[in-house]
Amino acid sequence: MDAKQHGVRLVEGESPNSGCLGLLKGYKVILASNSPRRKELLGGLGIPFEVRTLKDIDESYPDTLLGEDIPMFISGKKAEAYKQSMSDDELIITADTIVYDRGKVLGKPKDRVEAIQMLRELSGHAHEVITGVSIVTKEKTRQFASTSKVYFDTLSDEEIIYYVDHYKPFDKAGAYGIQEWIGYVAVTRIEGSYFNVMGLPIQRLYTELKNL
Repeated sequence: MDAKQHGVRLVEGESPNSGCLGLLKGYKVILASNSPRRKELLGGLGIPFEVRTLKDIDESYPDTLLGEDIPMFISGKKAEAYKQSMSDDELIITADTIVYDRGKVLGKPKDRVEAIQMLRELSGHAHEVITGVSIVTKEKTRQFASTSKVYFDTLSDEEIIYYVDHYKPFDKAGAYGIQEWIGYVAVTRIEGSYFNVMGLPIQRLYTELKNL
Protein backbone atom coordinates (compact mmCIF):
# COMPACT_ATOMS: atom_id res chain seq x y z
CA MET A 1 0.00 0.00 0.00
CA ASP A 2 1.30 3.45 -0.85
CA ALA A 3 0.87 5.53 2.29
CA LYS A 4 0.60 8.85 0.48
CA GLN A 5 -2.14 7.63 -1.87
CA HIS A 6 -4.25 6.20 0.94
CA GLY A 7 -3.90 9.10 3.36
CA VAL A 8 -1.84 7.13 5.90
CA ARG A 9 0.25 8.85 8.55
CA LEU A 10 2.41 6.85 10.93
CA VAL A 11 2.13 7.69 14.62
CA GLU A 12 4.96 6.87 16.97
CA GLY A 13 4.19 4.67 19.97
CA GLU A 14 5.52 1.88 22.11
CA SER A 15 6.11 -1.67 20.95
CA PRO A 16 3.11 -3.45 19.38
CA ASN A 17 2.66 -5.63 22.48
CA SER A 18 3.04 -2.87 25.07
CA GLY A 19 0.85 -2.57 28.15
CA CYS A 20 -2.55 -4.19 28.62
CA LEU A 21 -3.29 -3.87 24.92
CA GLY A 22 -0.56 -6.34 24.12
CA LEU A 23 -3.53 -8.65 23.68
CA LEU A 24 -3.95 -7.02 20.26
CA LYS A 25 -0.80 -8.91 19.27
CA GLY A 26 -0.33 -8.93 15.48
CA TYR A 27 -2.92 -6.28 14.65
CA LYS A 28 -1.92 -2.99 13.07
CA VAL A 29 -4.25 -0.37 14.55
CA ILE A 30 -5.70 2.17 12.12
CA LEU A 31 -7.51 5.32 13.23
CA ALA A 32 -9.83 6.30 10.38
CA SER A 33 -10.25 9.95 11.26
CA ASN A 34 -8.86 13.37 10.39
CA SER A 35 -9.65 14.70 13.87
CA PRO A 36 -6.58 15.93 15.77
CA ARG A 37 -8.51 15.43 18.99
CA ARG A 38 -9.17 11.74 18.29
CA LYS A 39 -5.53 11.28 17.32
CA GLU A 40 -4.44 12.86 20.62
CA LEU A 41 -6.82 10.73 22.68
CA LEU A 42 -5.94 7.42 21.02
CA GLY A 43 -2.25 8.30 21.31
CA GLY A 44 -2.74 8.59 25.05
CA LEU A 45 -3.25 4.82 25.27
CA GLY A 46 0.43 4.30 24.44
CA ILE A 47 -0.08 2.02 21.45
CA PRO A 48 1.25 2.56 17.93
CA PHE A 49 -1.31 3.35 15.26
CA GLU A 50 -1.66 4.83 11.80
CA VAL A 51 -4.07 7.51 10.66
CA ARG A 52 -5.80 6.59 7.43
CA THR A 53 -8.34 8.75 5.65
CA LEU A 54 -10.61 8.26 2.66
CA LYS A 55 -12.36 10.99 0.73
CA ASP A 56 -16.05 11.34 -0.06
CA ILE A 57 -17.52 8.89 2.46
CA ASP A 58 -21.29 9.31 2.50
CA GLU A 59 -22.32 10.35 6.02
CA SER A 60 -26.05 10.61 5.40
CA TYR A 61 -28.48 8.61 7.52
CA PRO A 62 -32.19 7.72 7.45
CA ASP A 63 -34.52 10.36 8.89
CA THR A 64 -36.12 7.69 11.05
CA LEU A 65 -32.99 7.28 13.22
CA LEU A 66 -32.84 8.97 16.61
CA GLY A 67 -30.20 9.56 19.28
CA GLU A 68 -27.42 6.98 19.55
CA ASP A 69 -28.56 5.19 16.41
CA ILE A 70 -27.40 8.13 14.26
CA PRO A 71 -23.63 8.15 15.02
CA MET A 72 -23.65 4.34 15.26
CA PHE A 73 -25.07 4.17 11.73
CA ILE A 74 -22.56 6.68 10.37
CA SER A 75 -19.54 5.07 12.04
CA GLY A 76 -20.71 1.76 10.59
CA LYS A 77 -20.83 3.27 7.09
CA LYS A 78 -17.32 4.60 7.56
CA ALA A 79 -16.13 1.18 8.72
CA GLU A 80 -17.60 -0.54 5.66
CA ALA A 81 -15.83 1.93 3.38
CA TYR A 82 -12.46 1.11 4.94
CA LYS A 83 -13.13 -2.60 5.25
CA GLN A 84 -13.12 -3.02 1.47
CA SER A 85 -9.36 -2.39 1.29
CA MET A 86 -8.09 -3.45 4.71
CA SER A 87 -5.55 -6.23 5.27
CA ASP A 88 -6.07 -9.34 7.38
CA ASP A 89 -3.78 -8.03 10.12
CA GLU A 90 -5.39 -4.60 10.44
CA LEU A 91 -7.84 -3.28 13.05
CA ILE A 92 -9.68 -0.13 12.05
CA ILE A 93 -11.39 2.32 14.41
CA THR A 94 -14.04 4.66 13.02
CA ALA A 95 -16.10 7.17 14.97
CA ASP A 96 -18.78 9.79 14.52
CA THR A 97 -19.85 12.41 17.05
CA ILE A 98 -23.07 14.41 17.07
CA VAL A 99 -24.50 17.11 19.29
CA TYR A 100 -28.11 16.20 20.02
CA ASP A 101 -30.26 19.05 21.27
CA ARG A 102 -33.94 18.45 22.01
CA GLY A 103 -34.27 15.85 19.28
CA LYS A 104 -32.30 17.85 16.73
CA VAL A 105 -28.82 17.04 15.40
CA LEU A 106 -26.40 19.96 15.36
CA GLY A 107 -23.63 19.13 12.91
CA LYS A 108 -20.62 21.15 11.83
CA PRO A 109 -21.63 24.75 11.06
CA LYS A 110 -21.18 25.77 7.46
CA ASP A 111 -20.27 29.36 8.32
CA ARG A 112 -20.02 32.02 11.04
CA VAL A 113 -23.73 32.79 11.04
CA GLU A 114 -24.71 29.15 11.57
CA ALA A 115 -22.09 28.71 14.31
CA ILE A 116 -23.47 31.68 16.22
CA GLN A 117 -27.01 30.37 15.83
CA MET A 118 -26.06 26.91 17.11
CA LEU A 119 -24.45 28.34 20.24
CA ARG A 120 -27.51 30.49 20.87
CA GLU A 121 -29.59 27.30 20.77
CA LEU A 122 -27.26 25.53 23.24
CA SER A 123 -27.04 28.48 25.63
CA GLY A 124 -28.74 28.07 28.99
CA HIS A 125 -29.68 24.39 28.96
CA ALA A 126 -28.38 20.83 28.63
CA HIS A 127 -27.69 18.88 25.45
CA GLU A 128 -26.23 15.48 24.64
CA VAL A 129 -22.98 14.66 22.88
CA ILE A 130 -23.11 11.18 21.38
CA THR A 131 -20.24 9.28 19.78
CA GLY A 132 -20.70 6.08 17.83
CA VAL A 133 -17.60 3.89 17.47
CA SER A 134 -16.91 0.90 15.24
CA ILE A 135 -13.95 -1.47 15.73
CA VAL A 136 -13.40 -3.57 12.63
CA THR A 137 -11.19 -6.48 11.64
CA LYS A 138 -11.64 -8.82 8.68
CA GLU A 139 -13.42 -11.28 10.96
CA LYS A 140 -15.64 -9.12 13.11
CA THR A 141 -17.19 -5.73 13.78
CA ARG A 142 -17.87 -4.39 17.27
CA GLN A 143 -19.92 -1.22 17.78
CA PHE A 144 -20.90 0.91 20.75
CA ALA A 145 -22.15 4.38 21.54
CA SER A 146 -21.33 6.72 24.40
CA THR A 147 -23.52 9.62 25.54
CA SER A 148 -22.49 12.58 27.68
CA LYS A 149 -24.89 15.23 28.93
CA VAL A 150 -23.41 18.72 28.86
CA TYR A 151 -24.92 21.64 30.80
CA PHE A 152 -24.33 25.12 29.38
CA ASP A 153 -24.62 28.35 31.31
CA THR A 154 -26.44 31.22 29.61
CA LEU A 155 -24.14 32.92 27.12
CA SER A 156 -24.37 36.51 25.94
CA ASP A 157 -24.13 37.32 22.25
CA GLU A 158 -20.84 39.06 23.00
CA GLU A 159 -19.41 35.83 24.45
CA ILE A 160 -20.70 33.71 21.57
CA ILE A 161 -19.32 36.06 18.93
CA TYR A 162 -15.98 36.29 20.74
CA TYR A 163 -15.64 32.51 20.74
CA VAL A 164 -16.69 32.02 17.11
CA ASP A 165 -14.45 34.80 15.81
CA HIS A 166 -11.38 33.75 17.82
CA TYR A 167 -11.67 29.95 17.65
CA LYS A 168 -13.57 29.42 14.38
CA PRO A 169 -15.22 26.14 15.41
CA PHE A 170 -16.42 25.23 11.93
CA ASP A 171 -14.96 21.71 12.09
CA LYS A 172 -16.78 20.84 15.32
CA ALA A 173 -20.24 19.38 15.80
CA GLY A 174 -22.44 21.86 17.61
CA ALA A 175 -19.96 24.66 16.84
CA TYR A 176 -17.85 24.22 19.96
CA GLY A 177 -14.86 22.38 21.40
CA ILE A 178 -15.11 21.71 25.11
CA GLN A 179 -11.32 21.88 25.48
CA GLU A 180 -11.34 25.48 24.26
CA TRP A 181 -12.29 28.81 25.87
CA ILE A 182 -16.00 28.15 25.68
CA GLY A 183 -15.58 24.98 27.74
CA TYR A 184 -13.98 27.04 30.51
CA VAL A 185 -16.71 29.65 30.70
CA ALA A 186 -19.91 27.91 29.60
CA VAL A 187 -19.89 24.29 30.79
CA THR A 188 -21.28 24.07 34.32
CA ARG A 189 -21.20 20.27 34.55
CA ILE A 190 -21.03 17.05 32.57
CA GLU A 191 -22.74 13.73 33.11
CA GLY A 192 -20.62 11.09 31.42
CA SER A 193 -17.22 11.07 29.73
CA TYR A 194 -15.44 14.38 29.15
CA PHE A 195 -13.29 12.74 26.47
CA ASN A 196 -16.44 11.64 24.67
CA VAL A 197 -17.37 15.30 24.33
CA MET A 198 -13.94 15.87 22.75
CA GLY A 199 -14.80 13.20 20.18
CA LEU A 200 -13.71 9.77 21.44
CA PRO A 201 -14.88 7.90 24.58
CA ILE A 202 -11.38 6.64 25.18
CA GLN A 203 -11.98 4.64 28.40
CA ARG A 204 -14.82 2.69 26.78
CA LEU A 205 -12.72 2.17 23.66
CA TYR A 206 -9.86 0.84 25.80
CA THR A 207 -12.22 -1.63 27.48
CA GLU A 208 -13.63 -2.79 24.14
CA LEU A 209 -10.13 -3.31 22.71
CA LYS A 210 -9.16 -5.39 25.75
CA ASN A 211 -12.25 -7.54 25.29
CA LEU A 212 -11.97 -7.87 21.53
